[in-house]
Amino acid sequence: MRVDGLQYANWSEKIFRQMRKGGVDAVHVTIAYHEDFRETVLNFEQWNRWFEQYPDLIMKGQWASDIERARETGRTAIFFGFQNPSPIESDIGLVEILHSLGARFMQLTYNNQSLLATGCYETDDSGITRMGRQVIAEMNRVGMVIDMSHSADRSTLEAAEISQRPIAITHANPHEWSPALRNKKSDVIAAVTAGGGMLGFSLYPHHLKGKSGCTLDDFCQMIARTADTYGATHLGIGSDLCQDQPDSVVEWMRTGRWTKEMDYGEGSAAAPGFPAMPTWFQDNRDFGNLEQGLRATGLNSDEVAGIMGGNWHRFFAENFGPQG
Repeated sequence: MRVDGLQYANWSEKIFRQMRKGGVDAVHVTIAYHEDFRETVLNFEQWNRWFEQYPDLIMKGQWASDIERARETGRTAIFFGFQNPSPIESDIGLVEILHSLGARFMQLTYNNQSLLATGCYETDDSGITRMGRQVIAEMNRVGMVIDMSHSADRSTLEAAEISQRPIAITHANPHEWSPALRNKKSDVIAAVTAGGGMLGFSLYPHHLKGKSGCTLDDFCQMIARTADTYGATHLGIGSDLCQDQPDSVVEWMRTGRWTKEMDYGEGSAAAPGFPAMPTWFQDNRDFGNLEQGLRATGLNSDEVAGIMGGNWHRFFAENFGPQG
């Protein structure tokens, strides 16, 4: 089983076919960065059209059982999530509405302060807000996963403590391996995994040691050492693949509508576009390279199978339904 915990590709039939060639059974797809509720609904509509156009390649995913159905029918199950809480605007009732439409993940922040928590680019981290506590409870109730991939440390630690259900960091790496602003420190990873949560390892070059020149062995050894420390059952892949996106999309990702200036984020002012992916992971057809690389580290077959997708499958099964 192969499950990717996060992608934001420029979707097309080509990519859907590459998913099938790579044996990718399910992908958590970002359908909102800074969109409001209505704009997000339009993105759901676009995906409905793709499900109609390519029924032999992709299908809507809502429950873990949909991964099994996708595998049985030779398709990829698409699960939806948001990288910002903007789709709920300031209305907690929209959490349940969006879950009913198919949303299964929501980041409490992108890089900035939100109504719910603090993003990793802010100077001061005030933690989970009053509204944030209420939204966490509502997300727990309906079965929408709290994602803290772009959140600051205190906010993430508080979310892990407040949430009555496991939370996720869908796409990031250990800070001690690569000290990117977005990567996670050891106490944060420990808090998330100790509570039954998941860490999805990112292949986005700004999160890698050596950036685009990171080797497969270095990446997979990092995963193996993380498994030694926190246990392999709480780890997965969250590639953060942004395949075929034009460089102009980076501006939308980083600035939305909140500023008139360009926020270069983890890139440089001289190269504000998307960085080149490592040669061993260009697109969904390269998931086999990851599996081979993990096996070469000495991880056993069960551990490798879990990291490649089994752990996400279990997490989906336990967390997408209403609170018991």
